[in-house]
Amino acid sequence: MLENPALLKRLREVGVTAVINKSDDLSHIGLAIVHVMRGQEYIGPSVRLALDSMGVSASGQQRDVVLSKRELEVVRLFVSGMTITEIAAQLKRSIKTISTQKNTAMRKLGIERDSELFQYAQSNALLNLSAYVGDGNLDDTIPANT
Repeated sequence: MLENPALLKRLREVGVTAVINKSDDLSHIGLAIVHVMRGQEYIGPSVRLALDSMGVSASGQQRDVVLSKRELEVVRLFVSGMTITEIAAQLKRSIKTISTQKNTAMRKLGIERDSELFQYAQSNALLNLSAYVGDGNLDDTIPANT
C-alpha cells in the first residue's frame, strides 16, 4: 500500500513528511524522527526501492510517464464506469486490444489493481468527463499526468 503513487502524493499533500514500511529495520523509525525534527523528509528504504522500480519520485509523482492517446482514452472511459466490453464497442476495437491498452497503461503507471487506477485517476484529474468530445474520443490536449 505504501508503494501506491497516488497514496504517497496524497500523504504529502496533507503534510506527512516521513514514510517507513513495517518491513524496514526498526532503526529507520529513529532516522525518520531525526529527519522530521530537522524539518526534512524521510522515505524508508523499502518504500524508496519500490517507488524507484515504478519510476515514481518520493513525492508520489510519476516520472516521465507518457501514455499513448489510446491508452489514456481507455483509462478515462474505464474510470468513468464503462466496462472493457463497452469501451471496445464504443471505440470499435477488439476487447483484447482494449484490455491490453488498459493493462499497458497500468504497468506504465506502476499500478496493479483497478482500485489503484481509480485512485490515480481521481488524484490526477482524469475523472473530468467534460474532456470528452461528441464522438467519445478525447481532446488531444489532455495530459496523462498532471
